[in-house]
Parts: sequence; C-alpha cells; structure tokens
Amino acid sequence: MTGRCLMAAAAVIAVFAAVNLALSLLTFRGDDPVARTRQELAVLRYSPAEGRRVDDRAFAAVHGQRLGPRPSSAAILAHHAAAAADGVFLLDHVMADHILRRFGRIDARTLPAGVYVGAHALGPDTAPLVAVTKYAAHYLLFPRHAYILIVPPRGPAFTFSASQNGKLGALVDRDHLAAVIALYDPRAYDFPSSGQALHELRLVTDDPEHIARAYARLDRARQRLADEAVTYGLLTRNSNTVVGCILEAGGLIEKSQRQSTIVALRAPGFGSRCPT
Repeated sequence: MTGRCLMAAAAVIAVFAAVNLALSLLTFRGDDPVARTRQELAVLRYSPAEGRRVDDRAFAAVHGQRLGPRPSSAAILAHHAAAAADGVFLLDHVMADHILRRFGRIDARTLPAGVYVGAHALGPDTAPLVAVTKYAAHYLLFPRHAYILIVPPRGPAFTFSASQNGKLGALVDRDHLAAVIALYDPRAYDFPSSGQALHELRLVTDDPEHIARAYARLDRARQRLADEAVTYGLLTRNSNTVVGCILEAGGLIEKSQRQSTIVALRAPGFGSRCPT
C-alpha cells in the first residue's frame, strides 16, 4: 500500500510539474519564445551563487548580440522601452549587475520612468537549494512572488515588497504580513539575484502623476499593513494579495485583470478579495 501511495504521489507531482512547465513555456513569452528561453538559460548559467561576482563575460554572452559588449545608457533604455511596449519583459541578474557596475544605480537612464509590477520565482537564494530555485522553481513551479517597482523621472528606482515579517528581518511577529520600501539595489528584498535571476516586469503606467504619488501611497499602504497585524497566508492574504490590491486601488489595473484565471495560477493570492 505504501508503495502504491508513493507512486500515486509521484505521478501527481509529475503531472503538476508538466502542467507548470507548459504554462511557463507558453505564457508571457513575447513575440519570440525560443529566443526568450535561450536568454533565460544563458542568464541562469551566468548568475553566480550568492556572494560571488557575476562573470565579466556574462553581459556580452547574454546581451552582446543585441546590444554589444558595452552599450550606452541610452541604448539600454531604448532596449527596455521596446520590450516594455510588447508587454511582459525580463530584467535579469546579468543586466541588473551590468547597469549597477556601469551607471551606479538603476534609474530612468536605463529603465523607462513608470510604475511596474515585477514577479520572480519563489525559493531560497542560498546553497544547496538555490539550484532548485534557479531551474525547477522557474520552469516547473509556476507560482511567482510579485512586487511593485517605481522608476521616477529623476532619482533612483525603489521597490515595494511584501512578505512575512520574519523574512523581512523582524524578530517579533514573524508570521505577520509586512512590507518594506527600499532602493532597488542588491540589498533590496526583491532584486535579481542567484536564486531569483529572472524577473518579469510589466509597465502598468508611465503617467507622471501616478509616478509622483507612488511613494506616498505605498508608504500609507505599508503602514496600514503594519497596523492590521494580519497573519501571512500561503494562498491569501499574502504578498501577492497586497500588491494586487494596491494596483487596483490606484486605478492601475482592473479588478477583472487582477482576478483572471491565469494570474490566479501564476501569482496565488494576487486576485483574492481585497480588505475593505
């Protein structure tokens, strides 16, 4: 009986993984899914373990054919602007590292000014399970962790990230849902890294008024979350719920978009009922 149960469990896991692999390869792939997959695999190859430097050859290997080995900030900006116009695009670990090395920070010189929703695979960023995160989590485990990225016309980009208090460094109320606002750099909770090397970004608005009001709105949302002391839920309420509800409340996405079936599968909790 035990053997049959194990075989049944293995079959269920295999089917789940196959379905998620198909979803990973068939959704949000842009106009050239084969090229997108090649880029992903190259980034995963060159994304180093935590604490190690990205290989100096990585940028040329991943992006050199399109951008050359040392593109200007204007060329990188034009590349990202064209990608953003097509919908979901990648900001990968290799590109983010290159921008920081060359230009000191991520800002409107290399990413179009706007409000973005970012998403990346779930999983640990350190050995030994980082290899599982990089490959299996990205392709076989479809769920994504979502965050909000703001690129102002002037000044550094910053991010709004939500998760369990403990994961954000708090020593008390570790299971409560919390949020942080931080500069978008390697110290931020949601920044391309060894385990989460491929970040999918969608530009939800480039309206200057929305961008200008973003920090104040997000800071109020962060404080409300702290005051509510809600326990983090695996499916709801979780970080994706927070991000989805903020975007809807700000008029950046419609409720129907937030609650679509594919989004519910891709980012569990994103489409859950918002608090009143």
